[in-house]
Amino acid sequence: MADSPQAPRPSWVRARKARPPASLARGRRGRLGAQRGGKRLKRRLLQAQAAGEAWREGAREVRKPGKAAARRPPSLGPDPDPDPGPDPDPGPDPGPRPGPDATPGPARGSKAAWHIAGNLRTVGPGRVLMVLAVEKGLTFSGYCRVTCLYGQVQVLGFTISAGQPAQDLFSSYTHSRLCIEAVHYFVPEKCKKEIRKDVRLSLKPHVKLEDRNWVISKFSPLCSVILLERLQNATVNYILSHPGLSSIFFQESTSQAVYEHPELKDTGIKSDKLKNGLRLTESALSALEELVNDSCEEVDGCSVILVCGHQDVGKSTFTRYLINQLLNSLPCVDYLECDLGQTEFTPPGCISLLNITEPVLGPPFMHQRTPQKMVYLGQPTCKDSCENFIEAVKFVFGAYRREAPLIINTMGWVTGQGLKLLVDLIRLLAPSHVVQLQSNHSPYMPNLTASDVDVMDGLYTRRKVLARDRGFQLPKFPDAELTDEEQEGSGPVIFANHKLLIVQTKFLFRKTDRNREQHNKVLRDLAVLGYLGLLQPPVPKPLCPLQGLTPYQVPFNAVALRVLHADVAPTHILYAVNASWLGLCHIVDEVRGDTHGPILLAQTPLCDCLGFGICRGIDMEKKLYHILTPILPEKLRTVNCLLLGAISIPHFVFQIQRGPEGTIPYVTTDYNLKLPGAMEKIRSREMEDMAKEKLPPRARLYRKRSLRGKLPNQR
Repeated sequence: MADSPQAPRPSWVRARKARPPASLARGRRGRLGAQRGGKRLKRRLLQAQAAGEAWREGAREVRKPGKAAARRPPSLGPDPDPDPGPDPDPGPDPGPRPGPDATPGPARGSKAAWHIAGNLRTVGPGRVLMVLAVEKGLTFSGYCRVTCLYGQVQVLGFTISAGQPAQDLFSSYTHSRLCIEAVHYFVPEKCKKEIRKDVRLSLKPHVKLEDRNWVISKFSPLCSVILLERLQNATVNYILSHPGLSSIFFQESTSQAVYEHPELKDTGIKSDKLKNGLRLTESALSALEELVNDSCEEVDGCSVILVCGHQDVGKSTFTRYLINQLLNSLPCVDYLECDLGQTEFTPPGCISLLNITEPVLGPPFMHQRTPQKMVYLGQPTCKDSCENFIEAVKFVFGAYRREAPLIINTMGWVTGQGLKLLVDLIRLLAPSHVVQLQSNHSPYMPNLTASDVDVMDGLYTRRKVLARDRGFQLPKFPDAELTDEEQEGSGPVIFANHKLLIVQTKFLFRKTDRNREQHNKVLRDLAVLGYLGLLQPPVPKPLCPLQGLTPYQVPFNAVALRVLHADVAPTHILYAVNASWLGLCHIVDEVRGDTHGPILLAQTPLCDCLGFGICRGIDMEKKLYHILTPILPEKLRTVNCLLLGAISIPHFVFQIQRGPEGTIPYVTTDYNLKLPGAMEKIRSREMEDMAKEKLPPRARLYRKRSLRGKLPNQR
């Protein structure tokens, strides 16, 4: 998150910019200069000559390795052997080089990650061996499978050790690039010969003899050896098949090809600029260390960590890193999603509770998972339905068993009513730690300490006057809870003394107030595509269009319908349902209705959502819905409610479909857009609402008017 500290510029860099050794000229300028200040000119010439000599001596030291350095290609990096001397990295233009005071590690690169071309070796089709020195690594874009053969490496906070299963990595341009970094690991006291023998034994099941010999020639103490392999993934293939998304993992770059490595390209990745990777600030590292220690040493109960902050301050990134750090020490972590617009493990519009046992090593659309409990609200924001949002959070949070640490992700709406809603969440969920993320560009947000929260009014709760001794139980307050019924079942109100951790973040931001909504919509569409990718057959089978998949047939009288975000006439309800994104839910009440038409619910139920699907078509003669969904059949038997919300299927999903005689299913020009509830009308309403929102004015530059010549009363 933090920018790498800038190392002081070495003296030899400045010396290289000095003038070349010069001599007194016989011309008019030389004679004039000698006459005006011969001593001064002579002193400058001597300084320039001394500086040039010092530069040449430093260059000879850098080229000390001799012929090996001369034969090294321009993009070849240093050997993994730790060398206290200068780090050779010859290129087409030597350029300014870091001196001995430069910061080690990633900060040494200015345009890309560490140059690792000399430590790569192709060992088969789509398979590459890499030797990394400690605290060295590779920032990359793309997707691959990594196996640690010897040592330890870390990716997004998760440590991969030798002997552990391979991990799939997904690094896209929509988020910070991933970095594979070699870390310190325990080495028993052995001689160099025994260590090399252990390395050979670790590599023997994976590579051939000549490849093992190559690794030994590059190996040095505390090095890590990893195997990169090309990854075949049906979800990735499905996402890349859509127009405009083919470069989501590989963006066209106009930079020099010196950072391109053919060996990496065969595995499906390429090295990327260091500034595009994740950089953590000191406050973030300190907070992570404290949270991990408290979660592992918790005696009285499991830690409940709530992460909050404005939009675009890194809440999701911090949460992923924290999950991976906890999984290094714990078998599982619970996760409560309270951000409707940017969900992590489900499609948007959901409040969900998940038990995470595998590391999170990619963007959200590449790790869609099945929650333990989920409620579908059907909208990317709760500004118009805060009460339903609170009810859904309470409903889902009731399934938390306190058997593992809980991480709570919240929305970026923390102004006005959003801040009051956040205060309600803190009182409802009673976290042990509140992590408040801030950045220089984010608006002001008050510190949410325990004492500050107690004197703040929430949206549905009021402030309390507490005694000096905190953390005790108080009797029920009729004016503090949401309803009287909730008072009876919720028990006494407990005000715990949560600990506030302030984290300062620094990111390279692409979002502005003008493009934020468009960028967030792209992320929501990608989450929907990631879920639809679960419908595709596993590789190496080819991709199948939506109309080529076999749907489930659901009778009209087996499920009830409810539109969450709009008032739709009963005669137009099937227009809205056809080719729409549906939440497949289970309600406790028995579904009863007319067998000749769809069963409609008068009110929105608070119920479990088991997953999602697409209504591929409606058979009016047989009274059947045709639904595509990746949910297992045993769970589908309990589905008796279909919820339709504002979350829709991206348009390009339908545009790439091909039907008989060149037609495109679900796409037509002969359609009445005035029908309320139709998908196109819903999308038009969304675009109109976005257009009505007043955009912030562009920054204007004003010239300072001089105060000279003005009278005192004119100032």
